[in-house]
Order: sequence, then structure tokens, then C-alpha cells
Amino acid sequence: MIKILVRIGSDILDQLILVSWKSLLIFFMLVVLSRNIGRKLLAQMSYFDFTVGITIGSISGSYVVQMVQGMWVLIAPIILTLLAISFDYFHLKALRLRKLAEGEPVVVIQNGQILEKSMKKLRYHLDNLESQLRDKGIFDFNEVEFAILEPHGQLSVLKKSQYLPLTPEDMKISTKYKGMSTEIIKDGQIFEKNLRQNNLTMDWLKEELQKRKIKSVSDITYAALNTSGVLYVSLKQSKLTYAQKVED
Repeated sequence: MIKILVRIGSDILDQLILVSWKSLLIFFMLVVLSRNIGRKLLAQMSYFDFTVGITIGSISGSYVVQMVQGMWVLIAPIILTLLAISFDYFHLKALRLRKLAEGEPVVVIQNGQILEKSMKKLRYHLDNLESQLRDKGIFDFNEVEFAILEPHGQLSVLKKSQYLPLTPEDMKISTKYKGMSTEIIKDGQIFEKNLRQNNLTMDWLKEELQKRKIKSVSDITYAALNTSGVLYVSLKQSKLTYAQKVED
């Protein structure tokens, strides 16, 4: 009996060790491969990139599953999740590790000039750059002062001053404070505390709803008060006289 228990314990330990070291190996291999493939894969994934990503993932999954018996394979995603959480924690604590794993932002357009060496280093070509600029509503390179490719593939763009939208500050116009709206009603429930914080009463709310010919609070999906004192109210769909459809 003791021998059987020892054998069972040995088998369990073997499976745990097997699934653990395989998961560790796959995790760090994928981190290294992803880092070397570069942020271009995150920025603009082509059909080829998609195929490569799926293939790498499938091979990695098969490697973990292979030789791991039965239910033990379910431990692999738990280990990978814990590794990912630990990795994020160390990212917060260690700047060098974060830079090593994720990289740093890279300037690809400076003072209106495209930096070809930086783009070649990232394996990031003009088609990618044009596509991401169009995503930001920029169809003319003359409008761009700086463009920076972020570690996760997003493109940050600073337009030239003459192409920036005019602001009240440019016109020397003073503006009123505009903060976050305060929730008053959500899913038919009134937040009386928020009313009191804005020095408002239930009588005020009832009066506002009467102006909008709303008979019951339960008919309201959402209502919020902005910093200008204007109440926004959205009724539940069943209470609308007409619901717009895309095909109309």
C-alpha cells in the first residue's frame, strides 16, 4: 500500500515538474520571439504576420500538451497566467526590465522628416506609416511635425502648429470649468447622495422629469448632470417612440 502511494506521489510530482518547466520554457520563448518580431506586428498585422503568430502559438501549445497526461495539462494556463502577472509586477518595479521586454518609443518623423534608419531598425515600412497616419485622419505628410512609434505599436503624432485646431487659449478667450458629469439615475435607480452633493433635491429631479414628460424613474436607463447644470436623460429602448436602424 505504501509503495502504491509513493508511486502515485512520484507520478504527480513528475507531472507537476513536467508541466511547470514546459510552461516556463514556452513563456520565456514567446516573450523573446515577440520582442524580436517587433512592434510592427502589433501595429499593422498582415496576413503573413497573422499566419506566423497562429503557427507559433499552435506549436507552443502542442509542446506543452505533448507528454503531459490527462487533466495535468490544465495547470499550464494557470502557470502562464501567474508568470504574466509576475512579469507585469516586475515591470512596475524595474525600469530596465521594462525597457528590455517592451522597448522604448522610437521617433520615425522628426521636424517633418522621415527617419529611415529608425524605421529600418524597427522593420517598419512606409506603408505601415501611411496606414497609421490615415487612421488618425492625416492624409498629408506636410501636416506632421513629429511621429513616434510607441512600444505597443501605436503611432503618436504631433501636427505642425499651423495644422492644429484653434483653441480658446489661442484666441485669448476665457472658458468655464468643465469637469465630469455626475450620475443621477442609472437603470432606474436614483443616487440621492449625488443629488445632495450638487445641492439638489428630489423635488428638483421630479420637476425636471415632468418637463420631459417622464412619468416614472423606472423608464430611465441613465441620467447625469454636467458641470453646467444641464441634465442628460436617456430612456429605456422600450419607451422610445422610434428606434433608428442602420438599414433604414
